[in-house]
Amino acid sequence: MCRNIKTLYNFEPPATDDEILAASVQFVRKISGSTKPSMSNELAFERAVQQVAVVVRELVDSLVTTAPAKNREVEAAKARARVEKRFGVSRGAA
Repeated sequence: MCRNIKTLYNFEPPATDDEILAASVQFVRKISGSTKPSMSNELAFERAVQQVAVVVRELVDSLVTTAPAKNREVEAAKARARVEKRFGVSRGAA
């Protein structure tokens, strides 16, 4: 799927509406094959983003787990370590 869509479930603090909206935009972009819709498709694109965001919020809010909530900073550090191991460079190096 799209690499820019991040896991939103089971974090403390919970996913914000902005995070859900950003993931929804990425999903609709991937499905539509367009990063910026034409003027004639803009309304349909925005409507799809809003509908996906509503469904994602409902999903995230209704999921149940016994696993402890994850910490965003710890998970980000793990992701950076995976990138460094895979590519041999840190993401901050340019």
